[in-house]
Amino acid sequence: MSTSLLGVSMPVYWLGLLLVYLFAVNLHWLPPSGRLGVNVQLQPITGFYILDAILRLNFPAFLDVLAHLILPAVTVGTIPLAIIARITRSAMLEVLSQDYIRTARAKGLIERWVILKHALKNALLPVITIIGLQFGTLLSGAILTETIFSWPGIGSWIYEGILARDYPVVQGGVVFVAIVFVLINLLVDISYAFLDPRIQYK
Repeated sequence: MSTSLLGVSMPVYWLGLLLVYLFAVNLHWLPPSGRLGVNVQLQPITGFYILDAILRLNFPAFLDVLAHLILPAVTVGTIPLAIIARITRSAMLEVLSQDYIRTARAKGLIERWVILKHALKNALLPVITIIGLQFGTLLSGAILTETIFSWPGIGSWIYEGILARDYPVVQGGVVFVAIVFVLINLLVDISYAFLDPRIQYK
């Protein structure tokens, strides 16, 4: 299944609604929306509730924030994770068939060391590349995910700007997302030199 077919067969908003229906409505395991329960008190310091709960030493609030974070995180991360896992598998299978892997095994190295030291490091280049590309999918999926789960963030901010026809807000949000995407891919390109000594930037 190609990445495009995977995205079409399970859109982010549909996956989010299914998770809410299953884990929040039917099983009552997780909260359906929001960032914090109505019965939990937390005075924000930074606006990042997990960090605020740690700084306040508020353990009940910390657990409640984590519970509210599970469904949005799973929704926005499932499809990119599946793509990254598929690329990782393909890259590892290709590397494991190389001559230097057979040589390392013939030298008597343990299999775990062969996988971690020799195979995984050389298979990381395509994986890092796809992670950088999928970051754009995460940013675009955040708009729908934040809308479904009533999560205040840049995604819901852009969505509200679209509904209100507030064009400066929409343009500013799009420019911000584009800048972040470019910076992430720049970091990915720079990381190539650390992963593969054969790559040098002049």
